[in-house]
Amino acid sequence: MVMMSRLAACYVVNNTGGTAWSSSWKKTTVPRPPPPPARLVAFRRRMATNMVTTTAAGATCSGRESTTMTAAETAEVLRSLDGWAESNLLPLLKPVDESWQPHDLLPDSASPGFRDAVDELRARAREIPDDYYVCLVGNMVTEEALPTYHAALNSFVGYDCPSRADAWARWSRGWTAEENRHGDLLNRYLYLCGRVDVRRVEQTIHHLIGSGMRLAAAKCPYRGFIYTAFQERATAISHSNTARRAGALGDACLARICGAIAGDEKRHEAAYTRVVAELFARAPDAAVRALEYMMRERILMPAYYMFDGRDPDLFRHYAAVAQRLGVYTTADYADLVRFFVDRWGVADLGPGLTAEGRRAQDYVCRLPERVSKMENAQRQRRGPQEPCRVPFSWVFGRQVELQL
Repeated sequence: MVMMSRLAACYVVNNTGGTAWSSSWKKTTVPRPPPPPARLVAFRRRMATNMVTTTAAGATCSGRESTTMTAAETAEVLRSLDGWAESNLLPLLKPVDESWQPHDLLPDSASPGFRDAVDELRARAREIPDDYYVCLVGNMVTEEALPTYHAALNSFVGYDCPSRADAWARWSRGWTAEENRHGDLLNRYLYLCGRVDVRRVEQTIHHLIGSGMRLAAAKCPYRGFIYTAFQERATAISHSNTARRAGALGDACLARICGAIAGDEKRHEAAYTRVVAELFARAPDAAVRALEYMMRERILMPAYYMFDGRDPDLFRHYAAVAQRLGVYTTADYADLVRFFVDRWGVADLGPGLTAEGRRAQDYVCRLPERVSKMENAQRQRRGPQEPCRVPFSWVFGRQVELQL
């Protein structure tokens, strides 16, 4: 927003209401702009509350001051891993000629049979219920916020120049190029299927990219790679489950679309899991303290700030539908924690840990059981509940069943 001098303001309309001066120096009264819709106000309030909480939590972790890495420290960590990344990370990127493209999995627009193929796609789509499309749109919106994730990755790999050619810069560009196909593929499918309000979905994407994301990594590669490993595994689970469900609903083509994306996510999960495993091998104390920090901060889903212009609790409602359908559940999160604690050998870290590192190790090793107990306790507290129905703008305001 450009700030203007008092003199410049004489030649423009004052949009704050009250008195303004035109270029002819006549006193005019300008009406106040209408207030933003109540739903947008509620959404902004939720974002502001979450950001304040994040800022406060970032200053302390279990009563101890949180430290962030300086640019020099970050650069040193990455330099020490550059050769390792060259031989262990970059091979997980597939050559372009061997990679699927969205065009491979959708009707060929240059084919004489394009319209017939689209008609067949739409006929299959008509047999799939709205709740499935809510989950699919949520997955697609998450994928389409790639500019935010690219910026986040660059912030903790120190990639600040597009012409850099070290291993981390090439990984950042290559990973982003592969991820870019996911949103493209789902977006085009949803456009062709005729089951969703495309403009409302596009507005949701616009809002999400503009809102950013909550990431407690603070430019620290340890925390950043831990977060990314969790997210890649979570998205792989979600896309795998939408693939299975599409197959069960009789749409093998849609199952292939979701399965192709899940395959990429599993490969990317393997990459970031390797990075964190190497950090544990080289600096176990720093790695386990970073893991404890991220677990206390919670791994918040990157689409948490999604908003469609109508529902300020859109993410909560979308997540509740995904929970009910088994696309992504709280049990999946507990399994994620358990998987990574085992995969990174947290329980087996040697005697070289500091006192703080040992406390972090104890906390993290107990966490999977605690998460499972909390989930069971919440389920028992809720007891048997009648499902409620919530309108989703993505499916033209139709009511979708969920369980909060």
